[in-house]
Amino acid sequence: MTITGIITAIVIGAIIGALGRLVVPGKQHIPIWLTIVVGIVAAFIGTAIAGAFGVAATGGIDWIELLLQVAVAALGVILTVSLYGRRGVRR
Repeated sequence: MTITGIITAIVIGAIIGALGRLVVPGKQHIPIWLTIVVGIVAAFIGTAIAGAFGVAATGGIDWIELLLQVAVAALGVILTVSLYGRRGVRR
């Protein structure tokens, strides 16, 4: 993977993570770097799911693939918020 590929993955991951975070209602108490990581992972998983259903390579913008990526990112944000929130100090 080239440096351009890494930078592209980070940018796309940030966008997908931000969209996933917007879909989830309420305030999420996770850092931005964790949102980017969730977005990058969601982009890869969403692409794999789209490929499994045969909708990954279409003409123009792959809207179905994008929706799958955002849905996976939203689930990832929900899971991350629930796990990250448990790290706090217990009273």
